[in-house]
Amino acid sequence: MEAHSRAPLSDEAVESALESLSGWAFEDNTLTRTFEFGSFREAISFMVRLSFEAEDLDHHPELSNVYNRVAIALCTHDAGNRVTQLDVELAQRITQLSWV
Repeated sequence: MEAHSRAPLSDEAVESALESLSGWAFEDNTLTRTFEFGSFREAISFMVRLSFEAEDLDHHPELSNVYNRVAIALCTHDAGNRVTQLDVELAQRITQLSWV
């Protein structure tokens, strides 16, 4: 992981990153997205798969699950709860998961 990856991004840099992150939004200094699946089992499977990506980056999102929906919030706590390049990288990886 690069040292600069935990430095807060400017709002403009986050907005620019969103251009390649379909379905993601920037709200309250956080990248957010909700995924909807066909069943609870699919939603939980997605969360498990997502956990491997998060662990690989040593960066762990806030997750919420209700039945077939998974809500994700990404920000970097040790960067003052701001969005960093690390959040953008994790959002890209989540977006690329095969069943998304």
